[in-house]
Amino acid sequence: MALNDDHPGEQGAEEPVKLIGIRETALSLDEVFRAVGDDAAGGTALFVGTVRNHDGGTDVDALGYSCHPTAEAEMRRIAEKVVADYPVRALAAVHRVGNLAVGDLAVVVAVSCPHRGEAFEACRKLIDDLKHEVPIWKHQKFSDGTDEWVGA
Repeated sequence: MALNDDHPGEQGAEEPVKLIGIRETALSLDEVFRAVGDDAAGGTALFVGTVRNHDGGTDVDALGYSCHPTAEAEMRRIAEKVVADYPVRALAAVHRVGNLAVGDLAVVVAVSCPHRGEAFEACRKLIDDLKHEVPIWKHQKFSDGTDEWVGA
């Protein structure tokens, strides 16, 4: 069967950005996955960033995320760029702020597209750009008593 690029389902949706948020409460994989559900999507890519117990060879005991008041607007700007560059049917991104424990979800992003390759590429672009451009800072506290700030 030939691919019909003119079919509406092969194109990005008119308003694909479904969920953008900065949260002080626990993140939900189900909420993000539901937000990107689309009958025309043949591929959905989901990325989950979790708090790990180490960084740079040092054990991490705790960490906290804080953000600039413009962080959510910057997330939306990046999401809009992704949907301009890929045939996105639906996109969602949420990031946690506050004190988190090892194993907690720090960020969840998802993108649905007509095909899996597009979904993988768009999801990777979304998380990479969020990590590099959104003014969210991580304050890591290490088991050796030192700490470090990391962020965009």
